[in-house]
Amino acid sequence: MRLSFMFLIFAIVLSGCAGSGNHPDNKILAQVGQRELKRQEVASSIPYGLASSDSLLMAEHLVKRWVKDQLVYEVALRNIDDKEAIDHLVEEYRKALVRNRYQERLVNEKVSLEVSESEKRAYYDANQDKFALNKCLIKGLFLKVPVDAPGLSDLKKWYRSTDEDDLERIEKYSVQNAAIYEFFYDKWVNFEDVLDNMPSNVPNPAAYLRSHRFIEESDSSFCYLLNIGDYLLPEGIEPYEYASARIQELLVNQRKMEFLRTFEDELYDDAVQSGEVKIFP
Repeated sequence: MRLSFMFLIFAIVLSGCAGSGNHPDNKILAQVGQRELKRQEVASSIPYGLASSDSLLMAEHLVKRWVKDQLVYEVALRNIDDKEAIDHLVEEYRKALVRNRYQERLVNEKVSLEVSESEKRAYYDANQDKFALNKCLIKGLFLKVPVDAPGLSDLKKWYRSTDEDDLERIEKYSVQNAAIYEFFYDKWVNFEDVLDNMPSNVPNPAAYLRSHRFIEESDSSFCYLLNIGDYLLPEGIEPYEYASARIQELLVNQRKMEFLRTFEDELYDDAVQSGEVKIFP
């Protein structure tokens, strides 16, 4: 087995990462047996704008990684016993990949992603059992602000208000200072998703919501402010507006499955009728 490293070509790799198109992409950087690694394969994996020294290290790592992979493959190829089984698996994978790519293209061309509100509402009304509310939902306002941000004391007053002037002040303030600004008085969100952005540990969200309306927390870096305008406990049915996006996805997926099922059935029937396919008893 012939193995060659061409580390002098790293300079070419680096210049290629800088966006230059002056060097041929087919320049060989390494070779193991009959397989070759070309400059473009390495250059395309190195982020644009990376410092020259870092690019050099990354290029060297990529080449060595490629060589090691090829060496392991060569050793495995010489010592593995079930080559036919592997070839069969590879062929089955190839068939599945081609089939799935084509079906994906067909679906994108033929299946509409538009679902009317009436369709979604009808599905929601007819399938209430699929929308049992099993989480706490809230409406409100959430802010994450650096502890040393200017005017924090004013923000702590404004976030408790739903007055339009105060909400406008919060929005303007957040553009300059907030790490996170989420306004959701007009939609339901999962309470635990909001808690994920806060330092507190809330083992019982339902009990917590019953006794908290305004929440202020802080750690060494940030202040966290949450105004809970409304909430729903995990009982009953999800509100339609919360379930709507999931219904949209579900109905579109149903269309896709129905389209592919019909496509396969028609393809099968046509092939049998034309004699292209014969089924033997």
